[in-house]
Parts: sequence; C-alpha cells; structure tokens
Amino acid sequence: MDMNNVNIEEIVKQVLSGMTGKGAAPAAASAPAAPAANGGIPKTARVAMMTEKKHFELQEYPLPELGDDDILVKVEGCGVCGTDAHEYKNDPFGLIPVVLGHEGTGEIVAMGKNVKADTAGKPVQVGDKVVTCMIFKDDPEITMFDLNKKNVGGADVYGLLPDDDVKFNGWFADYIFIRGGKFGSTFFNVSDLDLDSRILIEPCAVLIHAVERAKTTGILKFNSRVVVQGCGPIGLICIAVLRTMGIENICAVDGNEQRLEFAKKMGASVSVNFMEHQGIEALTAAVEAAFGGHLADFAFQCTGNPKAHANIYKFIRNGGGLCELGFFINGGDAQINPHFDLCSKEINLVGSWVYNLRDYATTFDFLKRAKAIGLPMSELITHKYPLEEINEALETNLAMTGLKIAIVNK
Repeated sequence: MDMNNVNIEEIVKQVLSGMTGKGAAPAAASAPAAPAANGGIPKTARVAMMTEKKHFELQEYPLPELGDDDILVKVEGCGVCGTDAHEYKNDPFGLIPVVLGHEGTGEIVAMGKNVKADTAGKPVQVGDKVVTCMIFKDDPEITMFDLNKKNVGGADVYGLLPDDDVKFNGWFADYIFIRGGKFGSTFFNVSDLDLDSRILIEPCAVLIHAVERAKTTGILKFNSRVVVQGCGPIGLICIAVLRTMGIENICAVDGNEQRLEFAKKMGASVSVNFMEHQGIEALTAAVEAAFGGHLADFAFQCTGNPKAHANIYKFIRNGGGLCELGFFINGGDAQINPHFDLCSKEINLVGSWVYNLRDYATTFDFLKRAKAIGLPMSELITHKYPLEEINEALETNLAMTGLKIAIVNK
C-alpha cells in the first residue's frame, strides 16, 4: 500500500472511531494486532510491557489520538542496549511498568498537519524511515546546532519513559507515538539507510561522541597508536569509527578470541588477549610489543570493569590520552595511583557519556563511510528476535552469547 497517497486525516478518523479511550485495559495479545479493514493502520497495537524484573508481557492498547504535532511510526526494529538489560535484570531506574527500547527505527504511517521536517530541517512525509533522539521537554532551548555540549544526560529518551496513558513510549512495540509540541521530541529522517544501519545508529552515536571528546585533547592523529580495551559492541564500533577516520594502528584488547578476530575485521591491526598474560606488567609488555616497542598514544576504555579501568593507564605513553566511556552505569570504584597513572605521565583524560544531537547527524555519515570501505557493520547484529520472543532476546543479551541483539518486527 502506498501510504504517500493516503488521506491521513481519514486514517486518523478511522483510528479514533475504534478507540475506547486512553488508558484502557489491555486485551490479550499473543499475535500481531490485526490491521484495519482497509489494510491501513490498526485500531489497536501491542507493546512489550516490562511488568516485573526479567519479564515482559505483550499487551494490546488502542492507538493514541494523533495531534497536529505528533507522529505515529510503525516499528521495524530495535536493538537491545546494555541499559535495557540492566533495567530488565534489576530495575535500577525504578521504571516498572515500562515499555523499553531506545535503539529503534520505523516508518512514518501518520503525522499531524504541522509536521513538515525533522530536527535537522530535512523534509519528512508518510513512508519515510525515522529514528528518535533525545526529548528536551525540560530544556526546550536545545537545538540541532547548539554548541553548549549538553548531552543526553540532561534529557529523556523514548524507551526509558515512565508508563502513562499513551502507552506507546518505547520501541519494543508494534508502533511508537512520537509526541510533538512542548514535549520536546527530536527525530531524524534516515530513509537513505538500510534497516541494520538504522538499528545501529544509537550505539554508533555513542562512539561518535566519544571520539569527538577524544579529539579535544589534540592527540588523536592519523598516525596515532590507539588501544581499544573491550571488544563488545561498543569497543568494536569504536574501532570502526577510528578506522573510518584513517587511523590504522589500532590494538584491540579483550579476553575473548572470537571478539578479537572480529575486531580485526572492523579495523584493528593487532590484538592482545589478556587471558594469555598474567599480571599487569606482562599485559602492558604485550601491548607495547604489539606496537613495535611503543606504548599507546591514546586509549579508549570500553568496559564497565573497574580493573580494566585501572589497568589501561599502564598502556599509555607519557603525555598520551585516555577516553573513559565504559561506565554507563555505576560499576564500582576503580583503584589507580594518581601520581604514577595521571600526574607524572601527564595523561590527558576525558570522560564520555552517550551523545548529543550533532553526534546523531555525524553518525549517519559514519555509517555510510563504514559501508563504503567494507567494514562489516551489519555483522554486529548477531541475533534477531520477533517481538513475541523479547524475553529470550534479553536473556541472550545477559548471557553475552552474541554481540548486538535486536528485535525485528514481522
């Protein structure tokens, strides 16, 4: 069906005519909601509601009324983030009940009459593919080209919103409702990217931000020797970002040989398996040998392990730099010696946490460049589950048996 030729106002009227009111009790939902009689937007749709720790239930609700500034998006896919896994396991944010999923993408199926362009000013229409970014309802003066360096730490995101009468607040669902007006939603038209690339936008933006932070030290150059410690999805994407910048002398450090092999496919020139070296002195010597007898000019610490944070200072030369981005949650205290690790070596240390709006726009170009030079970005997505198997998807993430886990709707 060509949604571009559909009268949107008529669709909205049809949706509203079948609604029983916001906040209605969920109906049983074991299969995708049936489409409307005309093959368009259904009257109801499902969300994966996390109702208790380590348990999602598929619940069905009427789709909300579409306002003049709102957008209704049919979800195509959403990555499972480490944040989702932490919430699933322990509810550290106290959000239960909640619809998670913030690495999502989908197709606009209806939008209010005032919606003309995305956050970057790119025109949008029904049928376009989009992703959401931050929600600045508490900071409405943030704009696309604001240079005040505020990141997502001062904002909300879809997929981590408290449950309310809208219900469709996260990407683990059949549809997501992007609220307009003073709610402060931001979104981008990414119709020129394939589905796998769109699912990877959010985690890739994290690394674009980290590398931009690293560049502020003035140390990261074409010929820099760079250590990336931790070869999960974040570390692997870090390597890919560095490679697209032209940096070739990259040493990957991890304890999993399969991940180290994949790191080389993503652009690492050498690797060190810390399981093969006893003690920090031996590990440091291995890193130094990998660089031909030199310590690193710069390092990225991509794990949430306090011991890894303490170790990485040893890999860096005097006057070198470090970007710490592994501690997305409180992973505990790390013990370092400020004299030997920081002061006497004059280490340039920057922290990085999530991203800002500008990083999202940069990420789109990164993904195109990575594909152009042959980096296997899509291979990062090792498991794809339907919405019906979301509990299995989260358990796979916790078991660390793959890299990026994704929910992909039928």
